[in-house]
Amino acid sequence: MSLPRVSILMPVRNEQCYLPAAIHSLFRQSISDWELIVVDDGSSDATPVILAGFARQDRRVRVIRRPGGGLVTALNEGLAACRAPLVARMDGDDICHPRRLELQAAYLEANPGTGLVACGFRHFPRTGLKQGMSTYESWQNRLDGHERIMSDLFVESPFVHPSIMTRQTLLTGLGGYRDMGWPEDYDLWLRMANAGTTFFRLPQTIFFWRDHPERATRTMDEYSTAAFRSCKLHHLRHGFLRNEQSVMVAGAGLEGRAWQRLLAAMDIKVSGWLDVDPRKVGRMLHGAPVMHPTELPRQRDRMLVAIGVRGAREQFRELAKPLGLAEGDDYICVA
Repeated sequence: MSLPRVSILMPVRNEQCYLPAAIHSLFRQSISDWELIVVDDGSSDATPVILAGFARQDRRVRVIRRPGGGLVTALNEGLAACRAPLVARMDGDDICHPRRLELQAAYLEANPGTGLVACGFRHFPRTGLKQGMSTYESWQNRLDGHERIMSDLFVESPFVHPSIMTRQTLLTGLGGYRDMGWPEDYDLWLRMANAGTTFFRLPQTIFFWRDHPERATRTMDEYSTAAFRSCKLHHLRHGFLRNEQSVMVAGAGLEGRAWQRLLAAMDIKVSGWLDVDPRKVGRMLHGAPVMHPTELPRQRDRMLVAIGVRGAREQFRELAKPLGLAEGDDYICVA
């Protein structure tokens, strides 16, 4: 039996409401040489019955039944069962455009130097979609090439996990997924980046991310803002902040102060703050001076840009150019 072109890795738990629509969207794909590896992680609703029916209907659907154990364990068990050189993620509550697998697989096959390809995505249903999710959608879809993705890598997760396709050798070479108390997908992207992976995003909107109250990103502690910050700092300590005992922070607001507390817990002190608010400039904050960017000293520590105000990140980048600050060398945006 020949190997499939793409393995689709889908962990599920109690997805009876949305699962049929998700799998039917795979049956409508423009390519047929795929396999679906569904890991049922202890469902207590009708999910097992639904999956059994699909497996009888189509031999490409392979079901792994587990008593439970968590998302990361389910992902790794499913990954071990994937036979194709390309692995696409998918969740049991989302929808794929009919050409999703075709377009992503074609890009990776034509570009052997690229390790992961994402795509344009759209939340649904739109009714009741909050501004934060709409902003996240727009921001992520603008990250269309490797350089843009890398520049905002520490701002937020640059990919919707169930929308990506990657190479099995890359996934397994990095040891699969890790349970570290923070988002397993974001941790993977940061490990991929550290390994020198090239990323790309297809401009087409070919993945539809269902928004509902029970979605894992809304219910699991691992996806909290604090967990994201911890993940970022862990990887920064192995890269940008390796061997650094002090750092400057741009942004003396709530986000910057949250980073100060996290840094202090890691025995990294804030040596200075940058801010443009005249009410803050000239004051001391946690034992360090708050300076206007024009007062930036020649000899300075590396800097984390932690400005939570919308649009401020791009404003800082424009401000940094005449100051001779190079992104990735002198500073990294973390908010």
